[in-house]
Amino acid sequence: MPINQDAQMDACRLDPAAALFHSLSDPIRLKIVKRMAGGEVRVGDLTRELGLAQSTASMHVACLRDCGLVEGRSEGRSVYYSLSRPELMNMLAQAEILLAATGNAVSLCPNYGPDSTTAPMIEVENAR
Repeated sequence: MPINQDAQMDACRLDPAAALFHSLSDPIRLKIVKRMAGGEVRVGDLTRELGLAQSTASMHVACLRDCGLVEGRSEGRSVYYSLSRPELMNMLAQAEILLAATGNAVSLCPNYGPDSTTAPMIEVENAR
């Protein structure tokens, strides 16, 4: 089996909870989710409000949509995106409570904290 197929097979076996958290692991996607909590938004709005390139905003919205967290509604030539599951905001609120209770200790995590040197290696290993 080619290397890329191995990585795809590993991704298919992800536990659904791990996949959910992975879909929210990017700070840009979290910003998009928080913006959508305030109501519908078009990709063009996200580019202006969050200072993103159109391709970046589109890619992250597509990821959230593919994970079932965001849905689109067409109106003319525009697509308005919104959260498909309002429970997502409850989960994020609970995460903020947990972060406050732990003193944001997760930011010191050697694997995933901001100064992590092993997280990129994990990504490389999974790509093999």
